[in-house]
Amino acid sequence: MKTKTFDCVEMKHQGAEQLKKTIDQLTDQEKLAFWSERTHELKQRMATAKTRKESSGNTSSTDSSTMHK
Repeated sequence: MKTKTFDCVEMKHQGAEQLKKTIDQLTDQEKLAFWSERTHELKQRMATAKTRKESSGNTSSTDSSTMHK
């Protein structure tokens, strides 16, 4: 029998709990700044992934090299 060493759902729950602890300590203005910065970072990662995909000629809808950064 295989022993499960990684639990994706548990990891998601831990990440959500950590984020909640961070967010709960912020004022409304700090929350807006936090999410604005996170959105900016995500848009940058998406643009980088798109550029890499286009330069590699990859037409697949998912590029595993950029999915988990």
